[in-house]
Amino acid sequence: MKILSRRSFLQNMGVGAGAAAMAATLPSFVNISEAVNYEGKKLNIALCGLGRYAGYLASGLEASTYCRLAGIITGTPSKAVEWQKKYAIPQKNIYNYQNFDEIANNKDIDLVYVVLPNAMHKEYTIRAAKAGKHVIVEKPMAITAADCREMIDACKKTGVQLAVGYRLHYEPYNMEIKRLGQEKVFGQVRLIESSLGYKSGDPNEWRLKKALSGGGPLMNLGVYCVQCNRYVLGEEPVSVTAQFGPVNNKNLFKEVEESITWQLQFPSGAVGTSSSTYNCNIDRFFASADEGFFELSPAISYGPFKGRTSKGELSFPVINQQAVQCDAIAKVLLENKQLPNHITGEEGWKDMKVLQAIYEAAATGKKIMIS
Repeated sequence: MKILSRRSFLQNMGVGAGAAAMAATLPSFVNISEAVNYEGKKLNIALCGLGRYAGYLASGLEASTYCRLAGIITGTPSKAVEWQKKYAIPQKNIYNYQNFDEIANNKDIDLVYVVLPNAMHKEYTIRAAKAGKHVIVEKPMAITAADCREMIDACKKTGVQLAVGYRLHYEPYNMEIKRLGQEKVFGQVRLIESSLGYKSGDPNEWRLKKALSGGGPLMNLGVYCVQCNRYVLGEEPVSVTAQFGPVNNKNLFKEVEESITWQLQFPSGAVGTSSSTYNCNIDRFFASADEGFFELSPAISYGPFKGRTSKGELSFPVINQQAVQCDAIAKVLLENKQLPNHITGEEGWKDMKVLQAIYEAAATGKKIMIS
């Protein structure tokens, strides 16, 4: 199979380098302040793909306690020069997509964080695993559930650990709504409404190219909605119905949906209604339970978040989401322990199964069972 670099993949698809920003469980939360005097070994991380979100991760790694930015993988020489200068990265820790596999010989890299377009997650996760490096991959984990399983199996075969970049699993407001739901603080949750969207207008954005993204706002944003439904209820959905929204901009949305709405049904009888869209800005979560409600808005983007319950306002500190997530994962790996299930590839596979079912339900107009 021919290996494509991220740059050549984008060029072949006619996609520009720029990408629109996003409109914008729980146990392993690490308080950075408690580890401020840490002087032990740090986890050396190489970022694979230097797009916009990689910049957030780099800032997070600078603020982290248990890890450091030690290397980069990029198909753009000018970015390599810029990042090397900015982050003092040794030349031997800089790779491109052709010589990436040589990272296997570099003992100064412990983990590869894959921050590439969705369709490239599988290839570079498997290549990193074969090189003997732990992996964090951004969400959605891949573009099919079958791809997720291949990634999981490859990491197991080579004895490395695979995590998915679920930063909200360590964010205090989202940890609290998870607690409120799973501990039934307001009784059984009956209804969840969660939506995330932003207005997209860049025709060159890779997220609008199905071969790169795997789909539209459902893949990019809907995964957050599916996630919060699952971790608030502590249940797996059993079925879904879904509807594509109207296409208002036919020139922009030739390959992927402009918006989509879906309804998940859970074993407890709870229903989760969600929307993801590229035609307006929205970022909210609401849960109604037998004895009250709780909500966030902003809720599942980059924050800062704001929330309340039927008993009053929620107030938690603003954190560096990327730093806390990376620290939590790094601390486990440095202690040679197994990552908790909620952050592993299995979690990404569960989300992908739901996303595929949502697309099938919208395409067929039928209720789709989720197994």
